[in-house]
Amino acid sequence: LAAALAALLPAACARRSQDLHCGACRALVDELEWEIAQVDPRKTIQMGSFRINPDGSQSVVEVPYARSEAHLTELLERVCEKMKEYGEKVDPSTHRKSYVRVISHDGTKMDLSGVKIDGDVASSLKFACESIAEEYEDELIEFLSHEADNVKDRLCSKRTDLCDHALHIPHDEL
Repeated sequence: LAAALAALLPAACARRSQDLHCGACRALVDELEWEIAQVDPRKTIQMGSFRINPDGSQSVVEVPYARSEAHLTELLERVCEKMKEYGEKVDPSTHRKSYVRVISHDGTKMDLSGVKIDGDVASSLKFACESIAEEYEDELIEFLSHEADNVKDRLCSKRTDLCDHALHIPHDEL
């Protein structure tokens, strides 16, 4: 019995880690997309170079602020704080863990049946989120600076393999 448990423990820990990192990646993308959507689409930021062209003009263009590198970088610095608004849900048939918001963005009541809410879950999710945000900052900015479809799947499953088991996870809206 001890040998059987010893053989199963690393697999269970690896799956928990994979579930955690996958959940953190998916929550990170959800939060970033929600934050981007909150910015007034008319708000712009000037981008360009400080070089002066031969005719004396400067090459400066205005780009939408919401998806600008400056805004995305600022969001990445603080978005993982939102992980304290998530809880852990265990699928009864597969025993896989997923992470869901426990506080809605708009204050509507949420169904929290079967959701575990505690500080350890939130701090583990926040730590995983910060690791992903740091390690994949360039990819996140690349995907989010353009209005790409299925950023969660493209980043969390295809580009990073954090969710290689999760291509079947339904697309939920916040």
